[in-house]
Amino acid sequence: MRYARQEDLQKLALMMQGSAEGICLTDIEREFAVSRRTAERMRDALRNAYPQIEEIAGDMGRKYWRFPPGSLGKMVEPTLDELTAGHRAVAIARREGDDLTAEALERLLAKVKAMFRADRLRRLEPDLEAQMMADGVAFRPGPRENLSLEILTQLREAILAGVMVSTDHRARGSGKLSRNTRLGPIAMLLGQGRQYLLAWSEYQDDLRLFSLAGFERVSLETDIYTRPEGFDLQEWLSESFGIWREEPQDVEWRFLPDVADDAAGYVFHPKQVMERQEDGSLIVRFRAGGRQEMEWYLARWGDMVEIIS
Repeated sequence: MRYARQEDLQKLALMMQGSAEGICLTDIEREFAVSRRTAERMRDALRNAYPQIEEIAGDMGRKYWRFPPGSLGKMVEPTLDELTAGHRAVAIARREGDDLTAEALERLLAKVKAMFRADRLRRLEPDLEAQMMADGVAFRPGPRENLSLEILTQLREAILAGVMVSTDHRARGSGKLSRNTRLGPIAMLLGQGRQYLLAWSEYQDDLRLFSLAGFERVSLETDIYTRPEGFDLQEWLSESFGIWREEPQDVEWRFLPDVADDAAGYVFHPKQVMERQEDGSLIVRFRAGGRQEMEWYLARWGDMVEIIS
């Protein structure tokens, strides 16, 4: 029996084109959630249609398949939906204050568009503009901090290079300026509201959050900074609701029946547990610190949420 799902075969062809090492049967099984026999049929269908596919011998007798570079030609030309997704990502990055990522994405999109024939690009542009207008992403209002592109560039370079930085940083609460503060940058936390740098502080000998808007000077040093062994950013962030670091505590909220369906569509915390009640209400449980930010957030639900703990 031949495998005939054109969309899957095209996706597999693109995977083989985009992989330098090639794609094995296990990769096909995992990516498409199919059996070994179906994976074999998919591979055979492509090999029958494209005899230029290369077979590469791997370890333990495993075989890999790939297209030589450039084999697929116009098959790899992006679709309108893919271009729209790229522009949407640019708009979201700018809205969240991540101008560096937005500019990198715009350069990437410019290179992608350079692949198109002029006549096809002219036909795509009106549809692309219409889809972006329909999304409303680029035009959604909302406050965000005005961050220095130069500061963000320096911090990103330090994170990628794994080096210490010397900074002048003004504390958000007191307004006090700390000069020549040595930090080991780990990650920039960008999003709605305040933007932060997570870094190891030499003075405090601990991980701390620093408001990105507070940096007045950043310079890279030659000293190497190695993040703590076994450190997991997502795990570290999951100990808090939002940004503020506090001792984690058990949290339990009850959303009344009128808003239970709406609340069920939210991820309040990555480790949350939701439980529907007989009366139609919704219980949400998780463990985290950040009580003040929880209170700020829950205020938008008014009297439709009950704080059990």
